[in-house]
Order: sequence, then structure tokens, then C-alpha cells
Amino acid sequence: MYAVIDCDNCYVSCERVFRPDLNGKPVVVLSNNDGCVVARSKEAKLMGIKAGTPYYQLKDLFPGQEIHCFSSNYELYGDLTARVMSIVRKASPEFWRYSIDEAFVELKGMEHIELKKWGEDLHKQILKWVGIPVSIGIAPTKTLAKCADRFAKDYPGYNHCCVIDSEEKRVKALKLFEIGEVWGIGRRFKSRLEDYGVATAFDFISKPQSWVKHEFHLPGERTWMELNGIDCIPMEDTTTKKSICTSRSFPSNIGDIETVRTHVSNFAARCAEKLRRQNTVCSLVTVFVHTNRFREDLPQYGNSISVSLLTPDNSTQVIVSKACEALAAIWRPYFQYKKAGVIVSDIQPSNAVQTNFLDFDDKTHEKLQRLDSAIDRINRLLGDETIVLGAQQYPLQKEPTDTKNTTNPHDEKIRGKSMSFRDAIKHEFRSKNYTTRWSDLLDTK
Repeated sequence: MYAVIDCDNCYVSCERVFRPDLNGKPVVVLSNNDGCVVARSKEAKLMGIKAGTPYYQLKDLFPGQEIHCFSSNYELYGDLTARVMSIVRKASPEFWRYSIDEAFVELKGMEHIELKKWGEDLHKQILKWVGIPVSIGIAPTKTLAKCADRFAKDYPGYNHCCVIDSEEKRVKALKLFEIGEVWGIGRRFKSRLEDYGVATAFDFISKPQSWVKHEFHLPGERTWMELNGIDCIPMEDTTTKKSICTSRSFPSNIGDIETVRTHVSNFAARCAEKLRRQNTVCSLVTVFVHTNRFREDLPQYGNSISVSLLTPDNSTQVIVSKACEALAAIWRPYFQYKKAGVIVSDIQPSNAVQTNFLDFDDKTHEKLQRLDSAIDRINRLLGDETIVLGAQQYPLQKEPTDTKNTTNPHDEKIRGKSMSFRDAIKHEFRSKNYTTRWSDLLDTK
């Protein structure tokens, strides 16, 4: 049996931990640069607020209605969800974290335990210790467990834990489950299945396996088998990412390479941290940039380039260096850039690296590993970006004599002070980092 533990409305729930007065009220969390809605409370969903709604449209779409908005605060969300996952890990025989707010558990050796009660007790413990509600789905396969998790989330009668442990429950659940909501059925697969008259998960499993394999190949066949109670998705397929991307739209157009390079350095550093977190290395670093396609009055340009690592690595210094090298190759002056990003791919386990004798230096590699380990440890204890590379810090800039003639509007945002990556993103409604920064400790006065 498998269990899926999923934080309910994760970002909103994290904000409510320190704002209990917002329970029962419509709350939304915005994307980077306060662009659009990425998370909604149940109350916000009932109002009709859709995911992806631009922030500036909320007042016009819902006049006179009070909506509590927060800028995304991933440092806070990451710390609180890590506490949730720590509780789940201790309560479980085998644990795999799937995303920031979701985990799989294999319930080996728990056949003698009443799993429904185990799930309900785990929900109560997490809610009491962290303050975040979770939903738990339990079933013989991972895909069925995801279905059970959705029922636990949508129907209060399950008391936050739904168990599919019989053929009767499986068939009943799949008849009620829309095909587009099934884990592994993407938008493209959903459209094709609907063309064949498949509306529910039960309709899908009623199709012959040979037909599913012919039309949807191995991914579709695996989903079909999982829904039929056959466990066939390897856990490593759910835990290790095949590529990692970090990208952002800038608050305003940027025309100088120094500022864009600083952004790219930060993106690359984030990718390196994620690689180390999942104990992997990458062999390919890709950088892309493009201008604002909505500004038809400005010249347009976009490009990307990939740089290979002779020896796969997860060092911040190595990956940042390669990213800056890639940016220099595709940079074109006289354009106003709106977005950039870094993708690391060709990912493999860090304990299975094939070294290249032209590139590999034991002593240098060992020093970089120790340095990254020390920086990661300090940043975990004292807060993100307590220590960063020099390339990640926006430089101190002098006040120009005439700000109206500034060639780069973004300079006005950062002029006169040195800024960190977290400050270079628009976040007018961001809450404090109550659990990770001494300066943001909650004041109870």
C-alpha cells in the first residue's frame, strides 16, 4: 500500500499559520513580481477567482469584495513544508518527497495497523505541530493513492484521509473521477481520450490494454495498469527530476548585461542548490533570454544556448561560471530584456559520475564540495542568501545626474544600494520570514 500526503492549498495555508485571522476569508498568493494568482483558498475559489488571473484585474473582476493578497514567499513555504515532511518521514517506513508540498509513503510492515486511523492521526499531528492541514490518500498503487488523496481533499466526510483498499471502492472511485484529473494524464492526453468517448477513469480502464499501449505508449499503459491496481511506476521516476529550470520575468526591461548576468548567476545558483538537495549532478547548462513580446514598439530578440560540462557537477561556482559563459555567447546589446532563465539537464546520481581526465582535478573538486557544503549549512541555519557568490550580488551603482535619461529603467530600482536576488523581484505584499530570519521573528506585543 502507498500513501500520498499533500498539503491543502499549501501557500495559502503557510500564510495563515501566522495570520489565523484570515481563516475563512478569501486569500490568494501571487506569482513572482506580483504578476498573477498562483494559489487560492477555498473561499477565493468559490468567489470565482481563477488560477492565472492577473493581479491588476482582481479589483475590476470582483468590485467591492475583500481579497487578501500575498506575494510569494518561498523561503517561508519551504521551511514550513520541510517541517511537515519531517513529521511524515518519522511516521513512515519509507518516504519519498515528490514536491514542495507532497510526499509518497510506502506502507511496508503496516498491515496490522488500521491505515484510516493512521492517516487521520497523522493529519491531526501535523495540524497541531505545524498548523498546516493535509489530505492523505491510501491505495495499492501510487496513481490510485493520488485519486484517494483528491477525494480526501474535496469531501470533508473522509476526515482528511481516504483509503481505497477493496475492488468495490476502486471501481466506485474511478467511476466518479474525471479523466483529466488522473495523475499522468496531461492536457494533450485528455483531449485525445475525450475524442474517444473517455470521460472518467473507469472509462479509461475499460479500454483494452493493447489499445492503450498503441495509442498512448508506455506512459499511458503505466497509468492504465496503476488504475487497475497493478503497481508499476518506479519510485525513482517520482523523485528525481530529469531537468531543473529556474527563470523569472524582470520587474521592468533591462538593457545592460551586468544586471542580467547577476540574475542569471542567481538562477544558476538556485539550480545548483536543487541538484545538491537531491544528490544529483548535471552535464548540461542551458541559458535563455528574451525581450517583452507584448512591447510591439520595441525591437524583439530571443535566444538560448547550451554549454556542456566535461565532468558532471553540482558546484555553484562551476554552474554559475558556465551560465555566465553561455549568456555572453547569446547576449546582444541595444535590446531591452524582460526574462531570462537557466536549465540544468542530463541529470544523474552524484555517486555515479564518470570523470573526464582532461577536466577533473581531485583537489579542486574536493575544495568546491566542502565550500558548497559549508555555504548550504550556513544558509539553512541563518536564512537563504546569508552567503552568496560575488556574481550573485547586484552592484552598488552611482546616482546619475539625470534619471530621466537613464538607458535602463531597472537601474532606478536598484540604484544607490546593493541588492540580493530576493530583493530584485517585485513583492509588495510579501509576509515576513518568521521561521528563518532573526530580524523577522514574530512580535507578540
